[in-house]
Amino acid sequence: MDVTELDRILLGGAAVLLVAIVAVRLSGRLGLPSLLIYLGMGLVLGESGLGIQFEDAQLAHALGFAALVIILTEGGLTTRWNEVRPVMPLGVVLATLGVAVSVGVVACVAHYILGLDWQISVLLGAVTSPTDAAAVFSVLRRVPIRPRLRGALEAESGLNDAPTVLLVTLVSTGGIGDKGLWHFTGLVVYELVVGALFGLLVGLLAVILLRRVALSSAGLYPLAIVSLAFISYAGGQVLLHVSGFAAVYVTSLVIGRAELPHRLATRSFVDGFAWLAQIGLFVMLGLLASPSRIRLNDVLLALVIGVAVTVVGRFAAVTVSATPFRIPWPEQTFIAWAGLRGAVPIVLATIPLAEHVPQADRVFDVVFVLVLLFTLLQGPSLPWLAKRLKVLDDNAAHEVDIDVAPLESLGADMLQVQIPSESRLAGVEIGELRLPAGVSVSLVIRGNKAFVPERRTVLRAGDAVLVVAPSPLREQTVRRLRAVSRAGRLAGWFGERGREQQ
Repeated sequence: MDVTELDRILLGGAAVLLVAIVAVRLSGRLGLPSLLIYLGMGLVLGESGLGIQFEDAQLAHALGFAALVIILTEGGLTTRWNEVRPVMPLGVVLATLGVAVSVGVVACVAHYILGLDWQISVLLGAVTSPTDAAAVFSVLRRVPIRPRLRGALEAESGLNDAPTVLLVTLVSTGGIGDKGLWHFTGLVVYELVVGALFGLLVGLLAVILLRRVALSSAGLYPLAIVSLAFISYAGGQVLLHVSGFAAVYVTSLVIGRAELPHRLATRSFVDGFAWLAQIGLFVMLGLLASPSRIRLNDVLLALVIGVAVTVVGRFAAVTVSATPFRIPWPEQTFIAWAGLRGAVPIVLATIPLAEHVPQADRVFDVVFVLVLLFTLLQGPSLPWLAKRLKVLDDNAAHEVDIDVAPLESLGADMLQVQIPSESRLAGVEIGELRLPAGVSVSLVIRGNKAFVPERRTVLRAGDAVLVVAPSPLREQTVRRLRAVSRAGRLAGWFGERGREQQ
């Protein structure tokens, strides 16, 4: 490759990335998941459009897994542990037992109703059953649902890759027929449990390291965290032969829960990195697809399998998994319908392609069409469904983003508080915050102006407030600010004391 060819690739890649970034705003206005636009861009660039040839299933498989690591890292970092912890058992059951139920339903429909052989039937069930982390994280965070619903769905999407990757690999290579069901079940338990423990260990070591090592630049913190996430994934895969996806998700949860320096800057960087991974992943998968190969029978097959997995299999999986936890039926219905498919099923479909399984190209085409059709159906309907089922969270718009910058020489931290439009901090005087003794509000940034506030200064929506707190009082200060943001100036009085401690 000469320099001129490299320049052309860079020019084309930058142009595609810029168009994809602009498409995010367009997809938001249209109420469509952005992945549909990115897949469409890949199709336009591919063999049926501009003629770019990309047929390397093994490379697509490897790059797809790398992109999923980045997406899971961003999801874990931005997931609130206090929301995930109470529903983690439900998320684990959905990611294991729920997946097994869904795979069984789809495989039986494909074999007994559609007449497909068992290998292809089980592959279709295994590939289409897991929910997609990128789709769940990006779509659900725009829908203000109750925390436990969001936590359960995010935990499930972060953990259900492990059993399905293992199942698809064993079916594609013929390993599951040699080893048997109990061996497969034991492998799934081992990969999930040991992978999660390895991820926990890496996460705890990462927190200790980042707290003790004062890096010279704020930009180094997000780079260090991304590196640690890949160490967790690759280390689990190579050293222990466990689920790297489970490991990286748990590592990211631990790091995201810790109060580390420059959290907001780190999240912004990883969020941008995850967007880049999503764009590259979906465009690549669109390139890998071959529309000229898709026939009407494939579309009809995708519709039947889509109904089987989305309506029958998913609802059966959620009913079996959530009923023991006494989840009300409206919440079960929303969890079932919000099990979004996206990149993960298409990436999983590259495994049989790479293994040269008979009819693997048909499996890929069917899954590609299924993802396009049912994402277009499910994604835009979620806000309406959440409202009809009354599972919206009334307090979601009141939360504030708080970043931490260390002041090591003073033994203090500077908190940067962003006040959203729905926060009840708006209208509160500085003196009414009742922050712990020794904590001071040092600066208010309003529009393009910054000023030192007084006790009678009234906060407004859109303000950025800098608060200096001694390190031992940081957690207490953060809890107090968030309590006032939710409950107003009377937070801590009239029964609000419990909420202030959340």
